[in-house]
Amino acid sequence: MSTETQHNGPGAAPGADSDAIAATRKNNTRGKVLTASMVGTTIEFFDFYAYATASSLVFPALFFPNQTSTTQLLSSFAIFGVAFVARPLGSIIFGHFGDRVGRKKTLIASLLIMGIGTFLIGLLPTASAPGWAVLAPAMLVLLRFCQGVGLGGEWSGAALLATENAPKGKRAIWGTFPQLGAPVGFIIANLLFIGLNSWTSPEAFLAWGWRIPFLLSALLVAVGLYVRLSLMETPAFQLVAQKQQISKAPIGRVFATSWKPLVLGTFIMLATYVIFYFMTAFTLTYGTSPATTDQAKSVAEAAGKDFDPAGFVAGLGYEKSEFLTYLIIGVVFFGIFTVVSGPLAERLGRRKILLGVTVLIAAYGLVVNTLFNAGTAGVVTGLIVGFILMGLTFGPMAAYLPELFPANVRYTGSAVSYNMSSVIGAGPAPFAMVALWQTEGGTIFWCGLYIVAAAILTFVALWLAKDTRDLDMEDQLS
Repeated sequence: MSTETQHNGPGAAPGADSDAIAATRKNNTRGKVLTASMVGTTIEFFDFYAYATASSLVFPALFFPNQTSTTQLLSSFAIFGVAFVARPLGSIIFGHFGDRVGRKKTLIASLLIMGIGTFLIGLLPTASAPGWAVLAPAMLVLLRFCQGVGLGGEWSGAALLATENAPKGKRAIWGTFPQLGAPVGFIIANLLFIGLNSWTSPEAFLAWGWRIPFLLSALLVAVGLYVRLSLMETPAFQLVAQKQQISKAPIGRVFATSWKPLVLGTFIMLATYVIFYFMTAFTLTYGTSPATTDQAKSVAEAAGKDFDPAGFVAGLGYEKSEFLTYLIIGVVFFGIFTVVSGPLAERLGRRKILLGVTVLIAAYGLVVNTLFNAGTAGVVTGLIVGFILMGLTFGPMAAYLPELFPANVRYTGSAVSYNMSSVIGAGPAPFAMVALWQTEGGTIFWCGLYIVAAAILTFVALWLAKDTRDLDMEDQLS
């Protein structure tokens, strides 16, 4: 029996639990809850985007200096995918403790693991340092794994923090706040990279400038810890403890009692993950790769390498700071439509809005190659439309996925489905899309079909799922 259950046994004073829950609702004010859930995911996504941006801009040259430009990119994105392999492990670990000892303590631990891993990446020697040719990429893999473990437990905890404290009829609205951490973290991380790229020389940026966003994560972690330590446990978890329904083995119980929502939740998130990492990690690589052989030759000469025209694959040829600016413009729309999605999900239901947006994501996949090859106006339009769809599909997920699971296995269930989706959706997406782009010889038509395939699988999962707008999250137990 868990510690919480022991404290709510026969010796507990009558009304003690209801008094504690009332005190929680008074202490966990709207501003405090929404800030804590958003600050945490902002930090986590800042850390992740810092790596995603660096994996495109600097890591290929710094950690894989002896490879060709193509294999450098593939190697860098392969390590990018390591975190997605680690995330299901993090979901099991943190889901277990989140359902056993509570949301608050688990969220603090996940934040520390992710933050420390990110900070240490900023201190890591590169492959050109004596004795680090093999050790540097290996350590990068290890620290990336730590990032993945931390994020594996972070999202679900932040989503539960918001939705389990939300008043009736407001769960989807409150749930958009942890989702806002994604666009806010992206903007902060990439503004830093743009500023550093502008204020330092290319040599200085490669030598030390890229480290600054990783090191600054320590300040963000301190802010997140300060906010989260002031919170009390969520009412839903307190009721689970009061009813003595804390599961001894949440992962076993969720597979035994909630295997169907576990599978459906995994595929419900699939299209969201694929379009997300197409819009962020892949488009940055595609957009800043040389568009002509002359550009590619100049880039190779500047890096002190021989240029092999046989291996040239055309990108869009934008300067890195210019394309990052376009990305940030698109991400502003991501944030706006994440907020817009909350009231829509409350009014229409989670399932209905997600079915409609998934159809639009499939349509977007069919036209993405045309948009991105229609000049700067087409590129900016493609980014804005893609990020609008991203906001509309990502926003309701913080309410919808947790609502699929009973309260006593909710952390584990939502975390496992969310992060298993990352393995099949986000992990291979940048790597696969780079490979498809290289195979196509410079167009991204097949990358668009990759998005369509993911949207079809998500649509089927949503069609088989139920809407959860009207359920009572506190009374629902397995």
